[in-house]
Amino acid sequence: MNKHQHHTNNAVLGAPKDWDQAQLPCDALPITRIEVEGMPAVVSYWKPSANELAILAAGGSVALTVLGVTMPPVMLAVDPA
Repeated sequence: MNKHQHHTNNAVLGAPKDWDQAQLPCDALPITRIEVEGMPAVVSYWKPSANELAILAAGGSVALTVLGVTMPPVMLAVDPA
């Protein structure tokens, strides 16, 4: 998946404090800060590559990986072009 600039983006996240870029690079991520039912949320937008689209069309899945030992509340959705 490739991150992309969305017309609603209103902030950019950088690597966490004390992140070791040599061990695992962490690029800037354009985001949109919103509220979901009164709770603050952050949205980033991604586009699948042609190969990823083919995998999805053949019944493949989207995998969400979160670094750490637990999964915070997350949501996945499709955003129309």
